[in-house]
Amino acid sequence: MKVIIDTNGLMIPVQFGVDIFTELQRMGYNEFIVPSAVVDELNVLIKRYRGEQKAASKVALSLCKRCSIMEKSGIADDVIVELASELKLPVLTNDIGLQKRLEEHKIPIIRLRQKNRLEQSW
Repeated sequence: MKVIIDTNGLMIPVQFGVDIFTELQRMGYNEFIVPSAVVDELNVLIKRYRGEQKAASKVALSLCKRCSIMEKSGIADDVIVELASELKLPVLTNDIGLQKRLEEHKIPIIRLRQKNRLEQSW
């Protein structure tokens, strides 16, 4: 099964020490999609941030190598909502604003629970 991963979702390993790929595989997901807009956003964050946030952004960018990059430019959240709607795929994100938008479109959300595991909500 496929899942779309947001910028925020890619930062979970550094911020919370959770291996998102192991967790997603436990949930039955084996194909990870990252829109190119997310890669672009990570590159901006690397330039903008310092310290732990910069490190998290760099690790997130390196994790993209384990994912299929889907060419889709624009504002990352807009692109994710559009892709998830079109492809009928769930989204891994911890971004509250994006979660609300996904809920409005009835898109399944995978989020961090109890800072140690991922959980899907419908």
